[in-house]
Amino acid sequence: MRSSKTIHVISCHAEGEVGDVIVGGVAPPPDDTIWDQSRFIAKDQTLRNFVLNEPRGGVFRHVNLLVPPKHSAADAAFIIMEPEDTPPMSGSNSICVATVLLDSGIIPMTEPVTELVLEAPGGLVRVRADCKDGKAHRITVENVASFADRLSVPLEVEGVGSLTVDTAYGGDSFVIVDAAALGFGICEDEAADIARLGVRITNAANEQLGFTHPENPDWDHISFCLFAGALSREKDHLTARAAVAIQPGKVDRSPTGTALSARMAVLAAQGEMGVGDKLVATSIIGSTFTGQIVRDAKVGGRAAIVPSISGRGWITGVHQHMLDPSDPWPEGYRLKDTWGAS
Repeated sequence: MRSSKTIHVISCHAEGEVGDVIVGGVAPPPDDTIWDQSRFIAKDQTLRNFVLNEPRGGVFRHVNLLVPPKHSAADAAFIIMEPEDTPPMSGSNSICVATVLLDSGIIPMTEPVTELVLEAPGGLVRVRADCKDGKAHRITVENVASFADRLSVPLEVEGVGSLTVDTAYGGDSFVIVDAAALGFGICEDEAADIARLGVRITNAANEQLGFTHPENPDWDHISFCLFAGALSREKDHLTARAAVAIQPGKVDRSPTGTALSARMAVLAAQGEMGVGDKLVATSIIGSTFTGQIVRDAKVGGRAAIVPSISGRGWITGVHQHMLDPSDPWPEGYRLKDTWGAS
């Protein structure tokens, strides 16, 4: 086999959402911080195109690059590559990264609990892995500080009319809509409609509301639309269904850890949740993440929370992505039949 490039990948998913991990074949990008390294990857596009575009990737795929940590407290660092963004943080991807690190032996596993610190572009996240028989069975990630941005504001969406929405940050930026008010029960047969409408709502929110992180002005847009299901109380926790539309038009198969964090931040701002309270989110395929408010925090002087996200990850394969020197599409390709449902 001829190859001018070989990238070693361990494939993984967290509660249904693909989060593959590059473990070899890619040199760390330049720059002095993980955030700046992620900006290099976002602007350069070479690695993103190679692993995310067809024929190696697709709109369903997220890929994480392991890099040496910059912070002395971190055991490992990773850069997240999503279909259209290279974000500060991701709940499902951090679970995938922790699962791969432990289940593959890159970081030694201690049973029954392994604790480690990961450095994401958005900051340090602490990880607790419940382990048994050489497998990390459940990963709990203490996320970056999360906060509500705008509460109960109007948003005009062409073809829909006026909506009342919230915006928030949970490691990534969200516009949050009431799923039931839009006629969605968050069922599998609604996936295409949620994806298309979610992209339209996200685009409208960026045009009319906008977002800028108070401590990271580089993050200056709304990434996703969270279709938030009705809250119910079961004994000692809240429950809700959740679906997140991801650019350019797909639905997250997992409950989306950053969306769960963003919603808890909104509920905390509304007085509906406090430190110690839990929210279990159920995805469009029936998988769950458990969120909990760990403590109060401040971000740029505004009230925030530090949430945790708990879920499961599974390794699905080991791959070597190669590039034949004669391949006429060295960075792959995208077609609108799948890459862009709006």
